[in-house]
This record gives sequence, C-alpha cells and structure tokens, in this order.
Amino acid sequence: MGNVISGRGTKQKQRRWPKRIILVRHGESEGNLDKSVYRDVPDHRVQLTERGKEQAKKAGELIRSVVGQYCKIYFYVSPFLRTRETLKEIGAAFSSTEITGVREECRLREMDYSKFQNTEKMPEYKKERERYGKFFYRFPSGDSAADVYDRISGFVESLWRDIEMNKIPESSDNDNLNIVIVSHGLTIRILLMRLFSWTTEQVESLTSPENGEVRIMELTGDDEEYSLALHHDDQTLEKWGLSPQMIVDQKKRAYGPKVVDHLTSYFDLLPHINLDFGKK
Repeated sequence: MGNVISGRGTKQKQRRWPKRIILVRHGESEGNLDKSVYRDVPDHRVQLTERGKEQAKKAGELIRSVVGQYCKIYFYVSPFLRTRETLKEIGAAFSSTEITGVREECRLREMDYSKFQNTEKMPEYKKERERYGKFFYRFPSGDSAADVYDRISGFVESLWRDIEMNKIPESSDNDNLNIVIVSHGLTIRILLMRLFSWTTEQVESLTSPENGEVRIMELTGDDEEYSLALHHDDQTLEKWGLSPQMIVDQKKRAYGPKVVDHLTSYFDLLPHINLDFGKK
C-alpha cells in the first residue's frame, strides 16, 4: 500500500482520512514507580498508580481541548491493564455519543522484556543493548524493538484497511473523526517510525513519551499528510529527539510542499559508507 501517511494516488485521494491520530502513553504504573514489581507481577497485569490515573484524566482533558465539541473519537488500546485503566480515565472526558467505538489491539502491547523480569540483571542487559544497538537487541526470553516494528507494521496496515473499508463507525464524517491510540512508550516511538518512515538510526535517538503524554498528528492540506508540527513546536520536537532534518520534514508536511531528496537524506545518515558505487 506504500507510505500511506504521505501523498496518495489519485484514486486513493478520494478517501477522507481521520482529521487526527492521537497517541497517548499510559499513566504512571506501579512498575514505573518500583521496578521490583516486575519480579512477581506479569507485565500485562501491572496497574496504574493514583498519580497515573490523574495523568490519564489530564490527558483526556487535553485531547478534549484539542478536538473540541461535536467530535467523534475512536479508540485503539493495548490489552495491558495499565493502558485499559488509562483509557477509562481518558474516556471520562467524552460523552457516549462522541465515542464511536473502542477496539483492544494486541499488537499495541509493550515490548516483552521477559516473562518475569530479573531486575538484578536488567541493568547489565541494558548496558549490553547500548553496545549492540537498541533497535536490534533482543532481551533474553523477550523482544527486540525490531520485533515490535514487525507487529506494528501489521497494525498500521489493518488501521488503513479499517478506514478505507469504513469499518470504523461514522468514518464517513472524517472531518470530525479522531483516532486515539493508547499504548506504551517504545511502541509509540516505533509507531511513529513506521508512519513517517524513519530509519533505525533516527528512532534510536528518540526519547520515550512521559507517562500520560499526548502526541498529536493532524491531517494537513490536499496532499493528505499527517504532521506533528501543527500541535507541537520545534522545541518540543527537539526534546523528543527529532533531528533538525526530521523537524524540517514535519514542518513541510504541515505548512508547505514536501520536497525531500531521499538519496541525499538517507546517505547523510551513513557517513562511514563508501559511496564509490560501481568501482572495482
């Protein structure tokens, strides 16, 4: 299907895409407060703290202020307990007539660090990951970020099909439709990587969203492109780890024609590669 977050073919451009795709990390969990929790509690059963519930409530209020009245909200949520609890608090900001649906999506789950984490060994594993490379390092009995990318790619394709086939209720009124995805820090970074075609080097520089943090992509212009730059300024994007080049691309998506020299921009990231192609 190609890079569906950027310009589409003539026939496909007839489709009306959701006005916004909003990403939310769960509120503070017991595991965020005390890593030793993971020794005894399965990751998917870790609960929010009271502070985490308040963060989630504020996230809902922020989303409400952005989407305004007469909006339509469709939620996708990770099946983990802390994300579902976050969704409950966010949902309190909206009426039942505004929420068009909720779908639990297993592919939005957190990266698997291990069944029950060996918290004493985790610092050692993370140091090893720094040496090996964050994106491709797989935790013992767990996942790598590359594994998360594979399942997120499948989710993104399913999301576009849901939109194209009008499987999301009231998707015909996409001028007011907002997709809200409640997930986890690394998963959100990988989702952005997949949507904007960022490289592994670029995604390794990104910072994880704070608990309860909201990242908003909004549809711009006739080219049907989503951008982070309409709701987040340069300083915020820089804080999230976007390079100057990535920030320029977000601003071009938001405010002007997209002009990207893919060959130059890609190889600029790889200064150590010999570019004398064809020489024996």
